[in-house]
Formats: sequence, structure tokens, C-alpha cells
Amino acid sequence: MSQQSSYLATLERHRKTFAVMEEHQESVEQLLELTRQSLKRGGKIIFLGNGGSAADSQHLAAEFMVRYKKERGPLASIALTTDTSILTAHPNDYEFETVFERQVLGLGKPEDLVIGLTTSGQSENINRALKAANDMGAATVALTGRDGGKVKDIAKLSIIIRSDETARIQEAHMFIGHWLCEAMDEVVLSGGLD
Repeated sequence: MSQQSSYLATLERHRKTFAVMEEHQESVEQLLELTRQSLKRGGKIIFLGNGGSAADSQHLAAEFMVRYKKERGPLASIALTTDTSILTAHPNDYEFETVFERQVLGLGKPEDLVIGLTTSGQSENINRALKAANDMGAATVALTGRDGGKVKDIAKLSIIIRSDETARIQEAHMFIGHWLCEAMDEVVLSGGLD
């Protein structure tokens, strides 16, 4: 296969995934409202994920805290994937499956929104963190893929990208994340957090 046809084949798989993104409009509007409510109540947005989804979590937390496209104040957010001391000490002393759960228990509060990014929906450390957030009364959202995995029955809102290809799922997650950032710019500038 030539590099050109490989590129075009990948582009076609991307297009196929995005061709059905309209079906998520109601769910992403619910995500926007959960985000707005959390921030209005003085909560924060907590992002978490593994691997590429960890990087996406950090990216989105930065967009919230710094800015997206428009000038506005910071939006309280954190990615639980950035503290290397916690990410190494906790698995060394306990187990990797509870590394995010422990952080949610220590940093979370009922006003928060916890967003777990997991392409498979099977990541035990994400699932345990969302359970802990549910138990404390926080709102929980899963951005997931494939058939939703176990996380679809844990998060209060699950947005499932029906693809078996990790890269396409992550691309869809970042599209949703960037849309959320853009929509929150408008919420803030229209006084929706006052």
C-alpha cells in the first residue's frame, strides 16, 4: 500500500467515525449543562485518562484554566494525570487501579464534575474513580468508545463513540472536548456562570 493510499484510507476511517457524530448532540449538550452547573456551584472539572487519553485530559484542563478562543477568566479544572510523584508513589505503595480513585477522594467534592476518558470503557482505574465520585455526589461523565465497556454503567452520562479504532475514538473525544471549550467561552461571556 502506498503512503498516499494509507493516508487516504485513514482519512476515510476518520470521516466514517465523524459522519455519525450528530447522534451525540443531546449528550454533549447535557455535558455542557453539567459543566456549567458544576462551575456555577463553585466546583471544578476533573479530567482523567490513561495514555493518549491522559494527554487529552491535560490538554482539556489547560484549555479550561487558561483560555480557549476568547478572553475570559480561568475555569476551575485539573487533570489527575500530571503529578508524577502521585502517579509513581501510589502504585508503588498500593496499586495502579486506585491511583485516580485516591485523588478523587482527596480532591473531589460534590459540586465537581469528573470526566473520565477511556477508549475501551474497561480501565479499572477510571471506573473506580468515577464510582468514588458518584459516591460523594459529584457528577460523572465518561467519554468512551467501542460498546462502552463497564464504564457505561458507572458514569451518570456516557458518550460512546461506536468505533473499534482507538485513534478515531480519541479524535472524536477531542472534537467533543474542543466543542465544550468553545461552548463554555460563550456561557461565560453571556453571564451563564453569574
